[in-house]
Amino acid sequence: MDFLFYFQLNLIEIYYVIFVVFIASIIRGFSGLGFSAICISGFSFILPAIEIVPIILALEVVVSIFMVPYIWNKINWRFVFKILLGIIIGSPIGLYLLKYLNPQIIHLSVCLLIIFFSILLMKGFSNQKINNNYGKFFTGIVSGTLNGLTTLGGMPVALFLLITSIQPTVIRGSLSALFFLTDIYAFLLSFFSGIVNMTTIYRIIPLVIILPLGVFIGNKFFIKSQEKTYRKFVFNFLIIISIIGILRIMSNF
Repeated sequence: MDFLFYFQLNLIEIYYVIFVVFIASIIRGFSGLGFSAICISGFSFILPAIEIVPIILALEVVVSIFMVPYIWNKINWRFVFKILLGIIIGSPIGLYLLKYLNPQIIHLSVCLLIIFFSILLMKGFSNQKINNNYGKFFTGIVSGTLNGLTTLGGMPVALFLLITSIQPTVIRGSLSALFFLTDIYAFLLSFFSGIVNMTTIYRIIPLVIILPLGVFIGNKFFIKSQEKTYRKFVFNFLIIISIIGILRIMSNF
């Protein structure tokens, strides 16, 4: 088929990518996070990392737009901008440390910490004392640093919101808004650095079509869920993604 030339993928790979994005968009519509993590894990079987990143960044921006009708009134913008300020400061720190630290070791350490804290939170741990400007700013710096080192910047923010027992609607809305802003910035950097090309654009077009359906289905699940169900899902999701990350790292050694 001639149109396959533009995607640089065969038909089975195209169907596979569409399936991964559809599942990821459902998870995103439900929880407000996890889209990138699922896509990275899924795409890595057929695409190199340098081709995966611009696709995911573009899709993250688009999927956030489709989520706007469901989350707009629940976004805590003051929280988002305080975290964002920390991310702006932390990101260059992460990129600088990338020259001297082994990102796989850092990735492994973060995954182990995520599993530890997720299990702790499932047992009922919470801490309202860190829900202040300093706590949010520090979380943003940690998030930005880890994003520069390992692309796991969203996990510290999710853990902060869970530890401080924020309502699921606010967690979902604030995470979506934060990812939207940070991914626009990252995608523009990718575009001007030449990482985004016409093949990237061709691959994105058919995927954009299925995003609103996945988000719609995910939102339906969210509406029907209870706070306990939501928190349990997010905990288990963070643990599973961390375990997958650990297995991928160990396979490279």
